[in-house]
Amino acid sequence: MSQFLATVHTAAVAVAADPHVRLLADAVPNVTPEMPKDVDKPVQSLLNWTAGLGLAAAVLGGLLGWAAVAVGHNSERAALAARGKQAILWSLFGAGGIGVTAALVTTFYNMGK
Repeated sequence: MSQFLATVHTAAVAVAADPHVRLLADAVPNVTPEMPKDVDKPVQSLLNWTAGLGLAAAVLGGLLGWAAVAVGHNSERAALAARGKQAILWSLFGAGGIGVTAALVTTFYNMGK
């Protein structure tokens, strides 16, 4: 909410050439958004652990997919090799999604600081 108030105050001051608009700029408090220190460190740790564990799971899925491809090709089990190839692709998509989502969440979280 404080980020919203800061944005409204900045916008109101920017268009304050009109005396009627100046009343609006004076009505909105000038607030500097700030995250409490007691909340910042645990939340940042939680975000980092979540992203790290998700990426580790994606890497493990990719390695298991490559193992399934190797076993499937060497034992002439085409279905196992095909599933391994799908696992590799999905682990790549998952890792990309986790990376993008973690970056977006961290960016929006840091905007509130």
